[in-house]
Order: sequence, then C-alpha cells, then structure tokens
Amino acid sequence: LPPALAFTLSPSLPDSMPRSPCLLWLLAVTFSLVPRTQPLVAGDLEGDEQDETPLPAVPCDYDHCRHLQVPCQELQRAGPTACLCPGLSSALQPPHPPRLGEVRVEAETGLAEVHWCAPSSPVHQYWLLLWEGGGAPQKGPSFNSTVRRAELKGLKPGGAYVVCVVAANDAGQSRAPGPGAEGLDGADGPNLGPCGRLTVPPRPLTLLHAAVGVGSALALLSCSALVWHFCLRQRWGCPRRGRGLGGGLSD
Repeated sequence: LPPALAFTLSPSLPDSMPRSPCLLWLLAVTFSLVPRTQPLVAGDLEGDEQDETPLPAVPCDYDHCRHLQVPCQELQRAGPTACLCPGLSSALQPPHPPRLGEVRVEAETGLAEVHWCAPSSPVHQYWLLLWEGGGAPQKGPSFNSTVRRAELKGLKPGGAYVVCVVAANDAGQSRAPGPGAEGLDGADGPNLGPCGRLTVPPRPLTLLHAAVGVGSALALLSCSALVWHFCLRQRWGCPRRGRGLGGGLSD
C-alpha cells in the first residue's frame, strides 16, 4: 500500500478571495495607505464660521474740503479691506458747483488765499474766476482734482471783488453765477455756493501815510494862522485903551 498522505486542515476560503500571499500583502498595504476619517468637532465648525465672517465696511478717510485729498477710489484699492466712498453723480453730467470756503486776505501783499470743498461729482480740474466791478471775469490757472486751495495775487488795496470756483470734467463745467448771484456773502460770512464777495482793506502803511499827511496839513494850517495873526498885530499895532471920562479939561 502506498504510504498514507498527511493532510493539513485549513478553513475553507471562498473562491473570490485571493489565495496568493503576494496579493494579500498588497491588499494590506493598500488598506494601510487609505486616510482615516476623523470625527468633526463642534469647536472646529465654529472656528471656520468665524474665519469666514466678513469684516464690516467702514467709510474711507476722505474729506471733501481737505487740500491735496487722494481720490476715494485709490483709498479703496490701497486699504486691506474695501472702504465705502461717498456717492457721486454720473460722469456723463457736468459736476455740481463746489462750495466756496474760507478766504483769507493779506492787505500788505495784495494776496488772497481761497479755500473750497469738492462737490459730490466726478471732477478732473478746478479754476477760479475773479470779477472786479462790472467788467469781464479773469480766469485763473487750472488745478488738478486733489487741490482745494489757491492764491489770488495782484489785488488792489481797498478793492471789491467777486470770486467763484469752477469744477470741470469731460461732460462740462459747473455753473458760476458771478456778481449777479443773489445772497452773496463776504469772505467771513457763511457761504454754501461757489461764489463770494472779497474786499481788500487798505494797506496799513497807506493809512499811516494818510494820517501823517492830515496831521502835517493841520499843523501847517495852525502855524500859518499864528504867523498871519502876529503879522497883523505888528503892522497895525495893538488898540490902546482911552482915558477915563472923569478927567476934565483944564483952563
């Protein structure tokens, strides 16, 4: 009889499972590389929601009356977050009139410093108009949209003027009523429009010279009156008093 064959009992495997050791090793490596899912924590969800919450928008640091003011659109691009700009009218329309601000006059130099505030409109440039009396206006040089202050030179002492500030863009220029406008205020009074009255006081030296001239004329007139009085007195002599009536005539 042939020798008995020894058999080793092993659990039966289904036909679909691989039986090669190499395949089993590959499956084990594959399953080990699969990332394990981690449970979500409520704290993580709250942190994500806080990170995604947008910051509240704030107004831009823009002032209509500030000299050399950077345009608001550039402030929006320069900041870490977009700020809010004031509303503007359409660029297809002429700008609204600017508002004339403080006007400081220097009588000694015949100079006036004019301030104004930008309108709520797109502006490319500004200029000043100056009226003296009822003549035609004198137009000053143009300034870019950041300028809010300019000087007027060559003003006459004691002169009265009307000054207007004009804004312009590609669609046209703002309205400047000039001397015919109603309710024009002086340089020191409140003004909500583009124009105002400007009066240059006399120079202090001129007043001093006038005072000296008047004083000299009065002194000369007084001296002349005294000289004339003494001359008449020396020429005609002083009137003598007559003797008393009590003295009678003797024989």
